Order: sequence, then C-alpha cells, then structure tokens
Amino acid sequence: MDFEAKVTSREVSELLWDMEKTVGTAESCTGGRIAEAIIAVPGASKYFKGGIISYVNEIKESLLGVDPQVLEEKTAVCEEVAVAMVKGACKTLNTDYAISATGIAGPSGGTKDIPVGTIWLACGNTERVVTLLVQEDHGRDINLAIATNKAMHLFLSYLKEETEPKEENEG
Repeated sequence: MDFEAKVTSREVSELLWDMEKTVGTAESCTGGRIAEAIIAVPGASKYFKGGIISYVNEIKESLLGVDPQVLEEKTAVCEEVAVAMVKGACKTLNTDYAISATGIAGPSGGTKDIPVGTIWLACGNTERVVTLLVQEDHGRDINLAIATNKAMHLFLSYLKEETEPKEENEG
C-alpha cells in the first residue's frame, strides 16, 4: 500500500472512531483490496465489521439483495448495482456505512459498451449513496490500485460531508 493510501486510511479511521460508526465493504472486481486498505490501520476492529466479496452475480443477489433484473438488463457493471451493493452490505453486515466496487479490471472481459478499466465505486448508507465512475485501463494491477484509492477518497469525502455542521437556511 502506498503512502497516500495509508494517509487516507488513517483519516477514515479517525473519523469513524470519533463518530463511533461502523463500515463494511461489498467488493466485486477489487476482491477485498478496499477492506485491506481499511484494516491497514491498527484498531480497525472498532469500526470495520467485515466485507463481502461478491465476485459473481449469485452472491450479489443472495447476500446483497441486488435485483436480478438489473443485473440481466444492465450487467453487474453499472451505477445501480454499485448503489445496491452499498445498501445491501449495510443491511447484511449491520453497519452504518459501506463501500462497494463493481467493474472489469482486465486484462480481458471488456466490451465495446463496457471496456476494461470501467469500475463503478459507491459508498454511503441505506439513505444516501454517492458514486464514482472510473474509466482508466492501465493493466489489471494498476486498475485495481486506482479503484481502491479512489474508493477510499470517495468514502473520506463522504464522511467529511457527514461530519460538517449543517448550515441553516436564512431567508
């Protein structure tokens, strides 16, 4: 894990620790790398409950509650599936938040419509989920490293928004 990823993991750790909130992961193409980034920080057992590696659609449906019709019509590599994976992980793992990743890391498996390097990331809770589309192909290992780092950054931004004081509308 590179230095930047360690810094991001530490920031996520501090926020979750302070908020006394929990997180889990639902990973397809990243195969546990996001969970690995989270647990790189000592004390992660206070806020990290676990992860589901849903590499096949059967697991996305049975453990995460992803709609089989969406998988059939749009494939597993779409924003709707990434969102459903977050919500399903929050429910299945009984966590406050979850982070998900679904995509095609390569080197093969891509299509004209969904090329290699297309990865949907999502994070949030059952009420609010944010997403990010990664579309870069630098080879499998780098694609997965980029997706993991971007997922952690996305979650860090999400947590910072959650902890910001809400401004009251003046009018």
